[in-house]
Amino acid sequence: MKLTGKHWTADTPGYDEERLGFQRRTPHQPAHIVGATTSEDVQRAVRYAAEHGLEIAVKASGHGHGAPLDGGGLLITTTRLNHVTVDPPTRTAWIQAGATWQQVIDATAPHGLAPLSGSFPGVTAVPYTLGGGLGLMARRYGFAADNVRRIEVITADGELHKAEEDPDLFWALRGGGGNFGVVTAMEIDLFPVPTLHGGSLYYDLATTPIVLKAWREWTQTVPDSVTSAVAVLPFPNLQQIPANLRGKYIAQIQLSIIPDGLDAPAVVSNLRDALGEPLVDTVGELPFAESGKIFDEPGRPDAFSSRNALLSDLDPEALATIPELAGPSAPVMCVVGIRHLGGALSHKPAVENAVGHRDAQYSLTVLSPGEDDLRALHDSILAPWAKDVVGRSLNFSMGPLTTGETQAAFEPADYERLKWLRGVYDPSGILRANHPIT
Repeated sequence: MKLTGKHWTADTPGYDEERLGFQRRTPHQPAHIVGATTSEDVQRAVRYAAEHGLEIAVKASGHGHGAPLDGGGLLITTTRLNHVTVDPPTRTAWIQAGATWQQVIDATAPHGLAPLSGSFPGVTAVPYTLGGGLGLMARRYGFAADNVRRIEVITADGELHKAEEDPDLFWALRGGGGNFGVVTAMEIDLFPVPTLHGGSLYYDLATTPIVLKAWREWTQTVPDSVTSAVAVLPFPNLQQIPANLRGKYIAQIQLSIIPDGLDAPAVVSNLRDALGEPLVDTVGELPFAESGKIFDEPGRPDAFSSRNALLSDLDPEALATIPELAGPSAPVMCVVGIRHLGGALSHKPAVENAVGHRDAQYSLTVLSPGEDDLRALHDSILAPWAKDVVGRSLNFSMGPLTTGETQAAFEPADYERLKWLRGVYDPSGILRANHPIT
């Protein structure tokens, strides 16, 4: 079997540029890279790897990977396989493996339609969805994985499948990650949401210490059309930082509201009334095409690691530990992100999938930049939440997880089913998923 598509080895010009992604911590170092432009390129790459006993990893443009290829194996890059086709009458889009959410949004917005994209539009849509997909309209429409109609996937034997014709494979791919094949395209549902009422409210925790407590109480009053989060982080004392944020420990409340028959400004006013005037207020009506402005996350590649926990509740006593454990006195910069779940996320989809822990009400993630192993620090920040932990989210766990930690992302019976299906579709274990199910 010969490789097609663009091909690099370690001594080929452009190898480093091709292997590097958004996550620069422990990047892939494969023996071969195939830059796929068609699904046939992917199919040939998988068959070549199987014939030569090579592990396979797939890189698009997401935020992280678990266990990288290290001096061997074959890396398939999909950034050139990025076409998006929109069908307005059925409110669906066919998206190829390397399309980012921004590319999907740009294609759907002219039709007044929106996908279940996430907080950072530079993330690739397909792997985000395979991991579940927690987006800006999640409490109203559920996980991205709940709204997939068709999947084109190449399994480890090099065979092309229409996953929706195989109930086991279709179930496993939607929420089980990249453990069962290389997905080359999928069809997703779109929603008639041309605009959002959203943005961020920034508060200084030194002067408004009740931010987290007040946000928690507010989330327990809002309808499902309100999806929100809060990020807590120290802003560096640097000239390029706005003067009113510079050197302060900030809570950034991130709001995404579907204004369909809802008085969105009044919903936000209830929160503002509890907290007072923010340092910065970017909340207002914006086209869905500009939804990346809500979280306003950095777009520069970097090295980072993170840990995540799914919670049944936000314990006020645990909330009070965040400034002490993760604040400016922490040995490295720690960004704590809390997302409000519930709503449609708690409901089973019409066609069941592998997404776990739908009973979780909040997701808590701690992230730090740098190359160091910060597992012990991050675990100490998560420790006060132990009694409320119901599991973890794979999409917010950036860095390798133990088998037990990966297992904690799923219901016990679902994990056993996923493990069995991994053996069915990849019996030799050649697929190097971000978080392998073993």
